[in-house]
Amino acid sequence: MFQKSYDVVVCGGGIAGAAAAIASARRGQKTALIEKTVFTGGLATAGLIYIYLPLCDGNGTQVTFGLAEELLLASLKYGPGEVPEWRKEKNAEEANRYRVIFSPASFIITLDEFLLEAGVEIWYDTLLCASNVEGGRLASVEVENKSGRGRIAGKCFVDATGDADVAHFAGLPCVAAQNALAHWALEYADGAQWRLEKSITGVSMHADGGSVDKKRGVTGIDGREVTRFVLDGRNKYRERLKKAYAEGKKSRTNLFPLTLPSMAQFRTTRHIPAQYRLRDGEDWKHFDDSIGLAADWRKSGHVWEIPWRSMVPVGLQNLVAAGRCTAAEEDAWEVTRVIPTAALTGEAAGTAAALAASGGRSPDELSVAAIQDAMRKAGNPIHLEEVGLEAK
Repeated sequence: MFQKSYDVVVCGGGIAGAAAAIASARRGQKTALIEKTVFTGGLATAGLIYIYLPLCDGNGTQVTFGLAEELLLASLKYGPGEVPEWRKEKNAEEANRYRVIFSPASFIITLDEFLLEAGVEIWYDTLLCASNVEGGRLASVEVENKSGRGRIAGKCFVDATGDADVAHFAGLPCVAAQNALAHWALEYADGAQWRLEKSITGVSMHADGGSVDKKRGVTGIDGREVTRFVLDGRNKYRERLKKAYAEGKKSRTNLFPLTLPSMAQFRTTRHIPAQYRLRDGEDWKHFDDSIGLAADWRKSGHVWEIPWRSMVPVGLQNLVAAGRCTAAEEDAWEVTRVIPTAALTGEAAGTAAALAASGGRSPDELSVAAIQDAMRKAGNPIHLEEVGLEAK
């Protein structure tokens, strides 16, 4: 019912997709961002996971820069929160590292502003439905929105869907993972004066029985499982409220939900079949094709180089992945799925897509050195030694 064409098409408007679109547009490419909701930010905003995890190693050394840092600071532009003093402490707890707690709604309007200022054409409320491959190259994607079903063509594409939907619809054998039940909500508690950290609190609950099979978990790529996951999470939260009310500690007037996530809070679903899969124990490892550095948010003193090869699918040209659908497994996936690394790989993907589109090539045909040079010029250190750390 409609057809459009762009230089770069970014599918998925989470942090990775937003970063990719901004990076591409800033390099002068006609860029589209396709997002199934009406919010940018993905799990960080629509999913209410409102902690921008650390950009430092926990020992006073910043390791992630570029758009990842730009967006961390921007998350506070229209809302509360502050960066802690993180430079002096060693083996710091997460709360004392270079990270912030932000208002999801505030971050959404900031991301809108960044995208529009960069010249990105945003397609909200637009669902990705199919990938069209011609001669081994991704040529276009099919979408549906209020205008009907349409086809969006591009010289290069970024899969930032979080679920590797573009790669999956193109027929690639993507890798799936399992998820335990989790639920975050924003709630009003105790009638405290407005402060994000006090009156707006996050509730994170993992499976402890009930209707969720902890051994099997859920993949997040089955329609009925997604519905069950959402309903089970809401039920866990509802039971928490009932218990608090029954114990007399709280009532519906001083403890209640302000808003619930508008997307399922899956951590890992699918990732692309890539040239290289980042593995457990590869922190501190040197990769010749690294595109930047990411800290482990769970523990101080662990830093990862992120290889370009983990972002490039095998068996399909004109596509690069960003965010949690880049290739990583187990513990490494815990590092690549979160906000700072999503922003980093998003910037790298958007930069590479822009280089590919402007040069009439596929991302897998690019010189890694050209991508690294562009990332460095944008303020991103590439290897551990560039921030004073040493590979092991």
